Amino acid sequence: MNAPLQTPASLAPFADRRRRLAAAMGQGVAVIGTAPERTRNRDVQHPFRFDSYFYYLTGFTEPESVLVLVAGEQPRSILFCRPKDMEREIWDGYRFGPEAARDAFGVHEARPIGELDKAMTRLLSDQPALYADVGSDAAWDGRLIEWINRVRALARSGVTAPGEIRDVRRILDEMRLLKDAAELDAMRRAAAISARAHERAMRTTRPGLFEYQVEAELLHEFLSGGSLSPAYPSIVASGPNACVLHYVENRRRLEDGDLLLIDAGCELEGYASDITRTFPVNGRFSGAQRDVYELVLAAQAAAIDAVKPGNHWEQPHEAALAVLARGFVDLGLCKGSPESVIESGDYRRFYMHRTGHWLGLDVHDAGDYKRDGAWRPMEPGMVLTVEPGCYIRPADSVPETLWNIGVRIEDDALVTADGCEILTAATPKSVADVEAIVGRG
Repeated sequence: MNAPLQTPASLAPFADRRRRLAAAMGQGVAVIGTAPERTRNRDVQHPFRFDSYFYYLTGFTEPESVLVLVAGEQPRSILFCRPKDMEREIWDGYRFGPEAARDAFGVHEARPIGELDKAMTRLLSDQPALYADVGSDAAWDGRLIEWINRVRALARSGVTAPGEIRDVRRILDEMRLLKDAAELDAMRRAAAISARAHERAMRTTRPGLFEYQVEAELLHEFLSGGSLSPAYPSIVASGPNACVLHYVENRRRLEDGDLLLIDAGCELEGYASDITRTFPVNGRFSGAQRDVYELVLAAQAAAIDAVKPGNHWEQPHEAALAVLARGFVDLGLCKGSPESVIESGDYRRFYMHRTGHWLGLDVHDAGDYKRDGAWRPMEPGMVLTVEPGCYIRPADSVPETLWNIGVRIEDDALVTADGCEILTAATPKSVADVEAIVGRG
């Protein structure tokens, strides 16, 4: 039921990634499959979404597909995909088929997926290592072992089987961490669509609507902008729901005096955007709401200032936390000095998550945060979110004026040569801009 995405505008980025992977492997065979289709209920499938690693290397979006990359002096790529089947295309839509896929996606060879098992015996013969995404799926792991055992069965004829199975993601995660020009173009366009969606949601919000009606405005702008789906389930959390970090029910009616926290971003050509904005449903912050909002906004500004080459991953979080801890003391939420609040961890009652994560093909994207036990330094080409927050639930130790105030502000930052570029800067954020927009359209 799902038409494939268009052929990529340029095949060069995908070919370059395959070349770099083969070079990092040296010798061996990499096998990367796409995601399986999943049944929603009875004979209805969930909307298919390709595996990110597979797409990163191919640009191919059909299910039942596997890429085999043979490294060596002359690396070659083989795409196994569904055969042409006019009967199935009447029911389910267009298929490239091996011949068209080979030409359209720039691989050396393409073959029907039904030939994969037989072909792997030959392709793995006399190879030192098999590279695969081991541990992601038990059935897939079993298939990898079966291929190796088939090659082992040929030992008496002088054929050797791979002596190692290596996790191909160790190489690909490092590659994916630094975005190339094609990736950044997609991410900038995804960010622009999501920024318009958040502004649309602000303009249409008013007391009496349900959270899901505001979510519908987000989805309208995503689809109108060319995005086929959200990058993750949208959070549209009003009032006390804004203090639930991963609230996705989106069923409550908005009430006058509520804050509304929206954490939503679209996916475009496989790449995620991720924006959070918090604003008053009636268009005007109360005094307490404004105090908390401006505290989180200041914490985010401090964190953004720390996003630059050479700074390590943890520095934006540390910068945000220093501002938040002082603010929690000033608001009467925590007692003692800001330093003691951080040292004791008392701040975690109101701020319990990290300040960001990698962003790319996955909303929580690939890439280690530490290397050799130390926080890794940021480099140009990395993309991360910056998203401090404050979540105040009712409690005897909390001033009642602050109850049920949940605020998070999130933007997407590209590390550049001399600092960072905020990809989502077009999304209204200042108190003045937010109050000028909410309910005005």
